Amino acid sequence: MKQFFNILKYAKPYKHFAVGHIISNILYALFSSLSFIALIPMLDVLFKEKETNTEVTEKLSKPVYEGLSHLNDFYKDYMSYHINLYAEDDKSKALLLVVSLIIVLFLLKNIFGYLANYFMVFLRNGVVRDLRNRVYKKTIELPLSYFSEQKKGDIMSRVTNDVATLQYSMLPVLELIAREPLMIIFTIIMMLIISPPLTLFVFIFIPLSGIIISKVGKSLKRKSDRVQKEQGAILSILEETLTGLRIIKGFNAEEKFDSKFQESSSRSYRFSNKLYNRQNLASPISEFLGILVISILLWYGGQLVLVDETLDGSSFIAYMGLAYNIMVPAKAISRGLYNIKQGDAAAERIQEIIDTPNPLKDAKNAIIKTSFDSEIIFDNISFKYEDEYVLKNFSLTIPKGKTVALVGQSGSGKSTIANLITRFYDVNKGNILIDGINIKDITTKSLRQQLGIVTQDAILFNDSIKNNLKLGNENATDEQVIESLKIANAWEFIKELPLGIETNIGDSGNKLSGGQKQRLSIARAVLKSPPIMVLDEATSALDTESERLVQVALENMMKNRTSIVIAHRLSTIQNADQIVVLQKGEITEQGSHIALMNKNGVYKKLVEMQSFE
Repeated sequence: MKQFFNILKYAKPYKHFAVGHIISNILYALFSSLSFIALIPMLDVLFKEKETNTEVTEKLSKPVYEGLSHLNDFYKDYMSYHINLYAEDDKSKALLLVVSLIIVLFLLKNIFGYLANYFMVFLRNGVVRDLRNRVYKKTIELPLSYFSEQKKGDIMSRVTNDVATLQYSMLPVLELIAREPLMIIFTIIMMLIISPPLTLFVFIFIPLSGIIISKVGKSLKRKSDRVQKEQGAILSILEETLTGLRIIKGFNAEEKFDSKFQESSSRSYRFSNKLYNRQNLASPISEFLGILVISILLWYGGQLVLVDETLDGSSFIAYMGLAYNIMVPAKAISRGLYNIKQGDAAAERIQEIIDTPNPLKDAKNAIIKTSFDSEIIFDNISFKYEDEYVLKNFSLTIPKGKTVALVGQSGSGKSTIANLITRFYDVNKGNILIDGINIKDITTKSLRQQLGIVTQDAILFNDSIKNNLKLGNENATDEQVIESLKIANAWEFIKELPLGIETNIGDSGNKLSGGQKQRLSIARAVLKSPPIMVLDEATSALDTESERLVQVALENMMKNRTSIVIAHRLSTIQNADQIVVLQKGEITEQGSHIALMNKNGVYKKLVEMQSFE
């Protein structure tokens, strides 16, 4: 139930709909109960023997209220008085009056029932929307370190399947909170008015059924949790399959992945069967308990009518209608308890993402930095992803307008520098300063606004060329977009496309070649026009021809900018102002290309291992 109350917090913005829902439900429950009470005078008109004119005249005297214990008699006498006053001894006229009263009561009941559902639609769908938006927002706020420990498919499952599970299991219970308890309260009041002894059985039944149902539903949360986790696993396999389909086919691994998917699907099948079979017990159990209590009421009520004669037949029939009326909300509540148990696991998985702390959250008084003026300083920093440090006591100063290249073997810590300057991760020791300000004291948004990033993998989106480029500059004009493409050496092939910059490039840009995609990612960084560029092995995945075109684009882009170039192919960084050689997370050499070649050290060995064009 704790998770249910957590979900209720999201209903606060829609409290005006909740008020309308509750008021409509109060009136719905009231008219629903009165509609059964209205049956008593109708049954009296239908089944009582024709009364003499003298009896009618006697009944025309207005009844007097004699206390709560005689409320049923007072109600019957009051109704009879007004019916007889209107109809005199004409039973057809009396019947028409009572039937009209019942029609009006049922009409009002259904009008307010519709209004209650009308308000609930906005409340329920609003909660689902806000919850889904909150989970997505938190997902994109969390640091990259969080996703390195999670399966993408499982996160997708939480944002989609788990929210859908809440929508169809836990959130419908919001409709029951006001309506069903009010129905029970009003119905019990009417039942007490008719016969307190009979109503005693109802008070025994409600807690008894609650105990039985809760015992059956105890394992629902655990079973639901297994189903949702397995759905996450299925999505993970599907995501991996679609991402790596070229490799799967190339290595003839279709059967292996098919087997893996079928195993997960079979587990989901077994877990779902157990969950839904347990859930299906709710309806038959509550229905059996309902018919059991109705049978007891029939037996005991029959005794009161036929033997004790303390209850008349018309009141007993109306009472049985009320007893049935109380079974409907009781059954709905029991079903709601089952749904809460099922939705509890989904809510817990969603709340787990929402409650995950963000270690990279902006400091309380973080500075909004709008410019880059002097230098970047890496002040004796050390960093580890898990147990071993990948950077150790790293110190470097990059003056404004200079190009610094980081080289070294794989695993030497080059790309880690890019992750740290962009604050995808925080350093474990030391500080990174921009213009003398620790980047932890700068808002993440304004820090990244100063940076342009071009990675080895050109990450593009299923949209037009223009919208891909405008990712970092929403206000850019078409002319600025075209100019950035020219700087990136990409306009030549884009202007030949049928729709030009409006051309959709497909999922991950798969309609373009590797070199074309990389030049678009360079153009995107150029259009953002940041003072600092971070190039993380931007040419390492390209063929020679594409590399030449991209290299020209990079040189155009780096003019008059501060650049941090992480290079695998050393031919691309010979003109850098300073080259820093990394080995096992530490600086072993630094200087210009010529100076390092003259040293005959690590850098020269790296150069000799590669062929220059």
